[in-house]
Amino acid sequence: MPNHYEEALNRIAEKYRKTAETAAGDGIIPYKSTDGIWISNPYDGNSWWTGGFWPGLMWQLWCLTGDGFFRDEARRVGKLLTDEFRSFRKLNHDVGFMYLPSCGADAKLTGDEQAETDLLHAASLLMGRFNPTGFIRAWNEPERVGYAIIDCMMNLTLLYRASRDTGDPRFRNTAGLHADTTLREFLRENGSVSHIIEFDPETGDRVREHPGQGYALGSQWSRGQAWGLYGFALAYRHLGKKRYLEAAENIAENFAAHIRPDGLTDCDFCQPPEEERIDNLAGAIAACGMQETAALTGEQKWKRYAEQLVDGLLNHCADWGNSHCGILTHCTASYHDDGAGRHTNIIYGDYFLVEALMKLCGKDPELWS
Repeated sequence: MPNHYEEALNRIAEKYRKTAETAAGDGIIPYKSTDGIWISNPYDGNSWWTGGFWPGLMWQLWCLTGDGFFRDEARRVGKLLTDEFRSFRKLNHDVGFMYLPSCGADAKLTGDEQAETDLLHAASLLMGRFNPTGFIRAWNEPERVGYAIIDCMMNLTLLYRASRDTGDPRFRNTAGLHADTTLREFLRENGSVSHIIEFDPETGDRVREHPGQGYALGSQWSRGQAWGLYGFALAYRHLGKKRYLEAAENIAENFAAHIRPDGLTDCDFCQPPEEERIDNLAGAIAACGMQETAALTGEQKWKRYAEQLVDGLLNHCADWGNSHCGILTHCTASYHDDGAGRHTNIIYGDYFLVEALMKLCGKDPELWS
């Protein structure tokens, strides 16, 4: 294991020990950093779907350093997130992203009973979004009642965890039903995945595909590919169905074929070459998914691809100075700018970069298990 991964982790912890204090002082959940300041969530207040990655990052850094500041900061934001249970109407399928790296990490790492209760509360909310025709509804708008998205493969981990912790198989079984629908309807023959599929909410029949955050209908939004890769690998880990591992490997092969020579990741693998859009969020997530796939298969090529991605991020897009409070630059929320950030530091890029580094260094607390 190259020493520069250990060095990078230590430098990240050192920088965050200083910059996270400003977020605590402002009382916000950071979403991104520009011009040396933290900026809170762009939409939906503290119900915005990325809120769990800040406490998840703090828990990772606590595991790395043992510094109680990171634990306390994780819990500060965890409280803001659990307060959102009362608002309810803005919460959606991304309660997995919100509560697994926050409450789930707290319960796993410290044994906190209230954190475990909050985790199960979130799992019950996700269960409540399951349409018995075979899919978990993504969003809340009436016109999108039949929408499901590839990102939800990661949220399913909340249900696996709930079954393990309670001994009740209904959470795990629901996750399997959604995973099978995703496998059938999202995975393409070339190993890429769709972002959004609309189903008839009465019958479960496929209605149409929507372009989502990628370049165009039928293209390959890279972060969607990364969610699919990591999500199916986790589905195999928790459910043991070989078809999920095969899906993860197919997506991984396709993703690996599109890694740029510099190790970075285009926002969409089908984007026009004259329009540069980099999304390092996708590269960091895929680096985690590649390592999960390597651990499950014993195939070391997946680890080598993960190292290629991480090296690209560290060599070209790590900000160790003061331009950003965080580390990873050139993160892009959507190919067609939706106001959530383009070519900037976005917090879950840092989260997955740290997770990838922790895996490479043999220190991963496995928050998705």
